[in-house]
Amino acid sequence: MNNEAVVRALWAAFDRFAFREIAPLLHDDFICEWPQSRERMRGRDNLIAMNENYPGKWRIDIKKLIAAGDDVVTECRVYDGDTSFTAISFFTLRDGKIIYLREYWPDPMEAQSWRRQWVEIMED
Repeated sequence: MNNEAVVRALWAAFDRFAFREIAPLLHDDFICEWPQSRERMRGRDNLIAMNENYPGKWRIDIKKLIAAGDDVVTECRVYDGDTSFTAISFFTLRDGKIIYLREYWPDPMEAQSWRRQWVEIMED
C-alpha cells in the first residue's frame, strides 16, 4: 500500500468507527500531537483508546489529500449531523506506516462584517 492509500485507509476506518483496524497502519513508534490543546499521544494503543472513548459518532469526509514522499496532508470535514468541523492533518510515514501525526482542529468563526464588500460566503 502506498502512503496515500495508508492515510485513506485510516480515515475510512475512522468513518466506520472501526478504530482497532488502524493498528496495522501505525508504526511502533507512533506519536500524535494536537498543538492547539498541547496534547501528545504516544503509541497506537493510546490513539485507538482515545477514539473509542471520544463522545459522539463523528463521520469523516476527505476534502483534500496531498501526498509527497513520506508526507501526506489531509483536509477533512468531520461532522455528526448537527455540527461540522475542519481537521487539518499532517502525516509522516516510515516503512509504509504512520509514525507521526500532527493535527489542527480550527474552530469555525463568523465572517467579519468589515470585509463583506470584498468576499463571498462559501458553502460547506
